[in-house]
Amino acid sequence: MTFDSFLATLLTPALMLPLLGSLITGALIGAEREVQAKPAGLRTHTLVCFGSALMMLIAAHQSGWDSAFLPETQIVSDLSRMPHAILTGIGFLGAGVIFREGLSVQGLTTAASLWLTASLGIVYGAGMLELAIVGTLIVLAVLIVLRVLNRVLPVHTALRVTLRTTPDFRSGDLAQVLARHRLKPGPLAFAQTPQDLTLTTIVTLPGRHVHLDELAADLRANPAVQDITFQPVDQTG
Repeated sequence: MTFDSFLATLLTPALMLPLLGSLITGALIGAEREVQAKPAGLRTHTLVCFGSALMMLIAAHQSGWDSAFLPETQIVSDLSRMPHAILTGIGFLGAGVIFREGLSVQGLTTAASLWLTASLGIVYGAGMLELAIVGTLIVLAVLIVLRVLNRVLPVHTALRVTLRTTPDFRSGDLAQVLARHRLKPGPLAFAQTPQDLTLTTIVTLPGRHVHLDELAADLRANPAVQDITFQPVDQTG
């Protein structure tokens, strides 16, 4: 490598524009995830998008590799193998941000954003800059605009209800109380010791304003109930 060849590479739009675009796209998507305090944020998304574009550029410019072949050797290149390898690797990275918390699964949206960020990096590396820009705008619209709509529209929210009771408490009593408040419980999780019983379920709230104090008072009316915990569940990922 010489300084002239290095300078020529920097001045080659076919190489620099995809890399620059991938940096900007990864930073924009990562910034949205960073603001939401998600496990994978600005640096992770930027590196994923840039790395995908870089690997795709390497595959697309195999003719420039410094290699020596036997005379009359025929080289067959399949560029589709590189995107497959990149997205397979991103699948393992995405699995690292998905975790189960109680009865809910967190991180699905962040994992999907990582996968899409890698896909956009591949598109940049393939030289389809216009398509990559359009894809970036659509991803940002889904992450930002739909999140705003989700906060404005009257959507259903979820609440984790945890009861610590005496061992003789019946789960049917919990279902009856929730039904009186027009709440439908999900699957029940049990944890029992000789001294007490812990029940956990996730209920869907019909609106944003639910009188939890009345629900708690109704549950405490049962003498078997010792402790009550209400915890909002973030299902946006």
